[in-house]
Order: sequence, then structure tokens, then C-alpha cells
Amino acid sequence: MNFSAKQIVFISFMLFSMFFGAGNLIFPPFLGQSAGNHLWPALAGFIVSAVGLPILGVIAVAKAGSFNELNQRAHPYFAKIFPFLIYIAIGPGLAIPRAGSLAFEMGIAPLLPDNLVASPVSLLVYSIVFFGLVAWLCMYPSKLIDLFGKLLTPILLALIAIIFVKSLIDPLGKFSAPKENYDANPVFQGVLDGYLTMDALAALAFGIVISNTLKAQGVLDNKKRSIYMMYAGLGAGLLLTVIYLILGYLGAASSSLGQTENGAQILSNVMKHLFGQSGTLILGLVFTIACFCVSIGLVTSCSQFFANAIPKINYKKWVIILSVLSTAIANLGLTQILKISVPILGMIYPLAIVIIFLGIIDDFIKNHSYIYISVVSFVAIYSIIDTINKTLLASKWSGGLEFLPFYTEGLGWIIPALIGLVVGYLLGAFSGTSSDKRNNSR
Repeated sequence: MNFSAKQIVFISFMLFSMFFGAGNLIFPPFLGQSAGNHLWPALAGFIVSAVGLPILGVIAVAKAGSFNELNQRAHPYFAKIFPFLIYIAIGPGLAIPRAGSLAFEMGIAPLLPDNLVASPVSLLVYSIVFFGLVAWLCMYPSKLIDLFGKLLTPILLALIAIIFVKSLIDPLGKFSAPKENYDANPVFQGVLDGYLTMDALAALAFGIVISNTLKAQGVLDNKKRSIYMMYAGLGAGLLLTVIYLILGYLGAASSSLGQTENGAQILSNVMKHLFGQSGTLILGLVFTIACFCVSIGLVTSCSQFFANAIPKINYKKWVIILSVLSTAIANLGLTQILKISVPILGMIYPLAIVIIFLGIIDDFIKNHSYIYISVVSFVAIYSIIDTINKTLLASKWSGGLEFLPFYTEGLGWIIPALIGLVVGYLLGAFSGTSSDKRNNSR
């Protein structure tokens, strides 16, 4: 089956909605206000990592055929453990319950009296309704292309377009002077900001949803499905780029409205300036739709993964389990979960990046089978040591780790990855077994 251009657009809309959560709304405005006159080079760096890495992740999964196949190239045990950690961390362990909490805080709380906002019953009722709707819509994953592509994404994009046009008609103000690193090296700081979104993890997780959706739409040929996944990734990347440019501009132009501590406050000030009291309602709708879409995408992808990993529990049961679990965590223990999940995210994110890049350059290294396992091993050892240092040892080892370039910026894994690349190549060369076993099946 061949997809029309219109169908590819809808698939791109679907993937965009799954990526674009509350965090993606908050990061660019804060960057914009901090970068000021250096907005555009800072945004260029941000787009390289916040858009480039996730889209490369989608392409890497598409080239490999599946996320599992990509991980198998490192080691069968790695292919079992690594995806499990990813789906737990970005699913019920962090992203799904956080989306429900943020949807309440930004979408409903501003409209409620203070006594209701303070009452835990309000969040409980809201999260039950929120995740109940999420679970209901996730029961029919083949319908997601219609839900995202034809309804939710167009509404979200239209709302953001209205905000942007209004900001041009009623200018917010001039850009201010850049702050701190945004003055000395705005491009590099933008790259670091985009890196911290950790959207590359979501890209690896969402691959299964896009692939299964294409199958449900009649695309059964693996090669065609991979091509359409790449098209969807590029389309979603283009949409993310446009939205980040708009949000970054709004943040930079908002300096005259007063300095704030985070992107949510910046957007609140912008909306009040542009639309008065109704701005709170519009912004709440934008946050609600974004959090809702991300929650649907995450529950769907996690349920499909766990249904494949533990087939005794089917997909629909996993949807219910994850939705109930996310409701409970959003109400009872999100703060503690963040303390556990954030270090885990920091540990597995470098592994996700190196797997993505190895998948992208696979055509050049497929004759060197040791490279995957060597790079992954070196980066894993570094990530485990760094996580132990930051979580259990109160950074006592940081003095010894800071000799690594870019360690303080969170990129200390780069040198271990490069060492692993060289070691893997040399191991294959000296052992005389550089031919990849995968070639025999190609």
C-alpha cells in the first residue's frame, strides 16, 4: 500500500503531538528570555539537539526495522534491559503522571478558587477523569492517526498560530541583553538546553506506535514502513522547529513584562498581556491538549511494549494498569518518583544517544560487530559511575570526573563513547572477525 502526501502529513501530525508536551512548551520561552539579542543562534543550537536528536532516533529505529533490532546489535541482554528502563522512566515512572499533574496545574488550577486548588480531592478527581479519557482513547491505537492528525494537532497548532499573530499585531517589547552563557556562547548553550529535554528517549519509544499504526493502515512491507517512518520523523521535526521558533521569540520579546523563574510564568505573562484574563483560559487549553496528547502517546507505546514483553497480559489490560498507576503516582508520590526517575533518565540518556548514532551510521560500521557492544559498554560504565556519584555519594567523585571534556555540561560521556568506538574497531581488526553476522542475513 502506498500512502498519499495527505496521509503522511497526518502521520507527521501524530508524531509531533506525541513529542510535544508541557516541557516542550516551557523550555523555548525560557531560552528566549535568557538569550535576548542572541535568540537566533541560541535557538539554532537548541533545534540541533531538541529536534535533531529525536528525529535521528525515529530514523535510526526505521532503518533498523524496530527498536528491538537496533538494541540486539549491542547484545541480547542489553535489548531486554535497556528498553525496559526507558519505558518505565518515560512512562509511569515520570512522564505520564507528570503530564497529568501539569495539565491540572496549568489548565484547571488557575480557574479554580484557592481552597479547591489546595484540596487534594481536586487533583484526584481531575486525574481520574484525565487518565480515564486517556485509557479510553488508547484502547483503539489504530484510530490515533485520526485523533492526532485530524483533530488535536490542528487545534494545538491553530492556538499557537493565533498567539503568534496576536504578538505581531500587539508587540510585546524589545529583546534584552543576553544572560550568562547565552552571551559568550549562545549556540553551545542552546545545544545543551535542547539536550536536557531528553526527547531522544521518547523517539525510541514512539517508534513502536508509528510502526504499528502504519501496519494497521495497511503498510505491511518493512521497507515501505521504514520510509514512511522517516518521512513522519522529518515532518514532525519541521513542525517542532517552527513551534520552537515561535515560542523562543515570545520568550525573548517578553522581557519588558518582567523577569520570571520559568517558561510557564513567561507564557502566563505573555498571554495576560495579549489576551487579558481570557489568556489564562487559552494557555490552559494549550497545556491541556499538549499533556493529553503526550499521555496518549506514552500510554500507547508503553502498553504495546509491555504486551510484547509480557504477552500473558494483553495490550488493553496494560493500558488500564498504566493509567491507574499514573493516576496514583500523580496524586501520591510524584515528588519521590522524580527523585528516583530523574537520575535513571540521566543514566540511560547517553546510551540512547549512542545507540541512535550507531544506528544512523550502521552502513559504515556493519562490518565491525564489536563497535556496538564496545561503545555501549564504555558509555554504560561511565553513566553508572556518574549516577552513583550524583545520587549516593553527593558528587564526591566529581573532582576526578571533571577531567573529561564537557563533564560539567552533562556531556562527559562523549570521550568514553569515542574510546569505545576505537576499541571496538581494533578488537574486530585484531581478532580477524570483523565481518558482522548480520551480513549473512542481508
